[in-house]
Amino acid sequence: MGRVEGKVALITGAARGMGRGMALRLAEEGADIIAFDMCTDYDVLTYPMSTEEDLAETAQLVERRGRRVITQRVDTRNLEQLKVAVRSAVGQMGKLDIVCANAGIWGCQTWDGVTPELWTTLIGVNLTGTWHTCQATIPHLIGTEPGSLIITGSTSAVKGQPFHVAYAASKHGVVGVMRSLANELASKGVRVNCVHPTGVSTPMLAGGASLEELIAGDPHIGPIFANALPDVEVVEAIDVSNMVLYLASDEARYLTGGEYRVDAGNLNR
Repeated sequence: MGRVEGKVALITGAARGMGRGMALRLAEEGADIIAFDMCTDYDVLTYPMSTEEDLAETAQLVERRGRRVITQRVDTRNLEQLKVAVRSAVGQMGKLDIVCANAGIWGCQTWDGVTPELWTTLIGVNLTGTWHTCQATIPHLIGTEPGSLIITGSTSAVKGQPFHVAYAASKHGVVGVMRSLANELASKGVRVNCVHPTGVSTPMLAGGASLEELIAGDPHIGPIFANALPDVEVVEAIDVSNMVLYLASDEARYLTGGEYRVDAGNLNR
């Protein structure tokens, strides 16, 4: 029997990268999957977003693992659109047990390179979109008991990494959302936690093509980004997915309000 057998999990940003990894890992352990993704590019970013084909591939991979799957293109910044999509998907699945508020974007630039448009987009997707995901799904988690809401944070949610002002602001914000919700929802049987990855080997890393150049311009900055474990520049999506699986499972039944690092020791430096 799988560790989340018979449960239903909703993942945002599920078309590729960490979101796809979460969907597949949870499916391998018995969960049916609701996979949302926007599948649209942003003018302010330097790398392409996932596509409808990516989302369809996620669905195929879930089905190969013998689980049901529902996919839909959803912009998490649009609360009403998100609520409708959640109601429809949960209605088809019959319930909701696990939510992975994972959709996010990334970019790096010096402080004076943060345009109003970039700031608004990063905060909108990473913070407001995460909050909207919580708002749209919590009514369906309440009464499921135990429900598990897992928010994707970052090492940038904990320390002030240079060239990440907008990104760090958005990720610091989701920690505040998690902490507040963990207290408010505990009596309702919903656990809320954050996962903080270091850099992960996903297509999103292409958004930081200039990071090495920026670091090279100031020798004091490089160590801030270094992981403690030697020769580990980035972790893999499966490493994050394994932590998500643990927090979603009954093994973590007494864990709420926590921040769990998958960072190769980055935050310990």
